[in-house]
Amino acid sequence: MTLRGRLTAAFLAVVLGPVLLGAFFAGSMMSAVDRSRSTERLGLAAAAVRTSMDALCQQLRAAADAVALVTDPAARPRAADQVVGRGLAAAVLITDTAGRASYRTPGGPAAPWQDCAGAAPSAGPVRALAARVQLRDAAGTDLGAVAAAQPVDPAFVARLAAVTGVAVTLLDDSAGTDRVSHTTETPAVREAVLAAARRANGNGVTETSDGRYVRRLGPSPGQPLPLVLSVPGERSPGGYAALVGAVALAAALAVLAAWRLARVTTRPLVELAGAVDRVTHGDLAARVPVRSRDEIGRLADAFNRMTRETGSYVAALTSSRDQLRGHLAVLGDTLASTHDLQRILRVILRSAIATTGARAGAVLLLDGDGVLVGRCVEGLDGRWPTADPSDRPPDRSGSATDGSGVDGFAGDGSGVDGSAGDRADPATLRVPFGIGVIGTVAATGVPQRGWWEPADTPTGEPTCQTYIAVPFAAPGAVELGGRGGPDRPGHPPSDLEPSSEALGVLALYDRLGADGFDDDDLVTLRTFAGHAAVAVENVRVHEEAQRLSLTDPLTGLWNYRYLRESIRREVERANRFGRMLSVLALDLDRFKDVNDTWGHAAGDAVLVEFARRVRGEIREVDLAFRQGGEEFVVLLPETDARGATIVAERLGAVVRGQPVPVHGHAGEPIRVPVTVSIGIAVYPDHAATGQQVLDAADAALYAAKAAGRDGYRLAPAPDPAPAREIPVVVAAVSPPDGLPRAGPADSAGAGRGGASSGPHPPRQSRGR
Repeated sequence: MTLRGRLTAAFLAVVLGPVLLGAFFAGSMMSAVDRSRSTERLGLAAAAVRTSMDALCQQLRAAADAVALVTDPAARPRAADQVVGRGLAAAVLITDTAGRASYRTPGGPAAPWQDCAGAAPSAGPVRALAARVQLRDAAGTDLGAVAAAQPVDPAFVARLAAVTGVAVTLLDDSAGTDRVSHTTETPAVREAVLAAARRANGNGVTETSDGRYVRRLGPSPGQPLPLVLSVPGERSPGGYAALVGAVALAAALAVLAAWRLARVTTRPLVELAGAVDRVTHGDLAARVPVRSRDEIGRLADAFNRMTRETGSYVAALTSSRDQLRGHLAVLGDTLASTHDLQRILRVILRSAIATTGARAGAVLLLDGDGVLVGRCVEGLDGRWPTADPSDRPPDRSGSATDGSGVDGFAGDGSGVDGSAGDRADPATLRVPFGIGVIGTVAATGVPQRGWWEPADTPTGEPTCQTYIAVPFAAPGAVELGGRGGPDRPGHPPSDLEPSSEALGVLALYDRLGADGFDDDDLVTLRTFAGHAAVAVENVRVHEEAQRLSLTDPLTGLWNYRYLRESIRREVERANRFGRMLSVLALDLDRFKDVNDTWGHAAGDAVLVEFARRVRGEIREVDLAFRQGGEEFVVLLPETDARGATIVAERLGAVVRGQPVPVHGHAGEPIRVPVTVSIGIAVYPDHAATGQQVLDAADAALYAAKAAGRDGYRLAPAPDPAPAREIPVVVAAVSPPDGLPRAGPADSAGAGRGGASSGPHPPRQSRGR
């Protein structure tokens, strides 16, 4: 037997059996269910009536209390009018101890008023429902009563019917006969309902001949009105015949549906099985036609989505793999081909952002002040910290003043020493060590990832929803430690200090298309942080090697190699801006005697002390060099001869004024007197090139030595070049246009007069 036949038989057995059995029980249960539902509705309606009546009586009692609480008898009528005006009652009656009315609000309902607290019927049809409160003075003496009333009219009965959802009839049983006072029943069923109400036993439910169910309610304590509630039954005439017809029709439809369902069910299954076979052989383009929206159709649609997403995922993995290979290739090429730290960090950050799918990121490095300074940022537009930039600690740039970037990382163009108010400058991102998430990651060496609301962002850090931060240190350094850890991200640990191994933090923000960063992103970011650590350490080693190659290891001054580069650069700068450059050539007098008398260690101490005094007497923009042995050179940019002589006098005085203490042969300190001879040359007054001005300063130094040492000499001005005469034709006359020209009168315009080739006018000097 095929799957289609089995499905047809199973469907008929499952459907027709319950249908027939259900039809049998449905016929017997229809009447019982209809009565049960109607009884339940009447019970709910009775509870709603009691609740409504109790709420109305409470309102009337509160209104009467409001009037009774007024101690001034003259003010009680006004209070009664206010109660009526506010809609708390329709009428208020104030009576004395004898029951006589002392005040009645106008427009009230007629008597009798049914008391909310009394179960006995009133004498006559009920006109109003009232709540009475005793009126007493401060001593407790009975002064009468206050009654607040609400009319019982057709509108009142209609409101009860609207609240309960059933028909409501108010009876007048004052004379012992049940007569209708007010009702919401139609005239056609009114008599049948009234007859059923007379047959009702207590609160029992009776049924009328036309299928309505009736329940009598009250009067009783809390519900003093005699009411009749009725609701139509839900059973329709001819229900049994309709039930039989429905069973027959259901049987016919079941046979047809069983055949159709079996066919519709098996066809997609066959197609799905074929598509699964194609997918198992690697054909991810296999699709199943969706012929319906039932479970089989949803299964086919889910299969199509699965194959489509699997194909997209495979394509994304392939693209991500190729992209990652490209980023790694660029990163490797960058690390291998450049020592530009800013470029390396930018490549690392962009690769990390592309690999993890983050929206933004930043690389922060630890400076000498214990502050993490942004060195490279991406995508932080609109996410900059909201802290006042004036609250940030001052930045420190490298000490190199020539723009070479040898000291620290100031020469890579990253703007580390830029203005804190410049939002385009990465250095405006500054986080103290141990403060916030980034500071804590740098202090503890423990990566962090998580969520925060923009309003909860730590001060000084970019605003975001998700973040991940990984520290990096020098290669081979031990992992940072310290108490305080990531469980206190907003407070600096008391015993944390910037470690020598700490380099910085790589942080990413707001991952695209995901709820947050996961452990895989953490592993990936650790890899890029390792590259950043290697890059920073390589740049440090390179810059340290560069610094050592340009400085004198004994005195710490620039060496002769850097002198040649600096004199060329300073001469070009002075020539470009029309400034002067003074050069001082210094030589310690009789330094050989120091070495011969106290030894070379003492001579080294004298050289170190001399270099220290020179540095203390020059400006930050001036450059001091050790040319070799006891010979030194000082470059004074934008300084004329007069300013250079002032510096020379000051240097001679500071060297001459205090002997240098050195250790003698016997271990006793010896104070060695030292003097210096100085030669001065000024560009462009004494030379036209850097080497020439150095030679002129050396010549002036020899002159100072020859003059007896411990002094300075200024290089003599060079001899002016001889003037060259320009021959002018004797017959030269001015042409008709009046412009001066040289040449015969008949050759107008044949030549131009030139300016004299004499010396340049003197430059304006800048004293110091």
